[in-house]
Amino acid sequence: MKKAIFEDLVYDTQSRLLPVVFVGTEPTYVYDDDGFERHIPAEVVDQQVWDQLSAGIEGNEDFLAEQTAKMLGQEDIFSMAVIRSQFQNRDKQFAELQQQGFPQDVRMYLGMVGFQIVVNHRGEVIELKQPAVTGGDDE
Repeated sequence: MKKAIFEDLVYDTQSRLLPVVFVGTEPTYVYDDDGFERHIPAEVVDQQVWDQLSAGIEGNEDFLAEQTAKMLGQEDIFSMAVIRSQFQNRDKQFAELQQQGFPQDVRMYLGMVGFQIVVNHRGEVIELKQPAVTGGDDE
C-alpha cells in the first residue's frame, strides 16, 4: 500500500497542516477549501517535492558520488559506482519511499527545523520552505 511521503509537512496557503486520509488504497492530502474538502492524491504533491529536491543532482552524479565517497572514507571505484548508481536511480527511490514512507522521526525532525511544503487547492506546490544553512559566524 502506498504512503504519503511528506505526511505532517504539507500545509495549505493559510498555514494549516493538511491531514492524510485514504480514498480506497490511495493516500490523499485533505485541503479544506472553505468547508469543501478537496482530496489531493499524495503522489501528485510528493512527486513535485521529490523533483524539486532532486533537481540539483541531475548532471552532477559523478561529482556528488566522488564527494560522498570522500566524506565516507570509501574512495574506491566500487563504492563510488554504488553511490553514483543511487544518485542515478531517483525514480526507483521515489517508488520505494511511496511504499515505505519517511519514518515518523525523520518527518518530525524535518518539521522541527522548519521544512514545510505549501500547496494550493489544486495540489500544486507553491512554496517549499527549507531550513537555511548558515555558517557559525552568521549571527
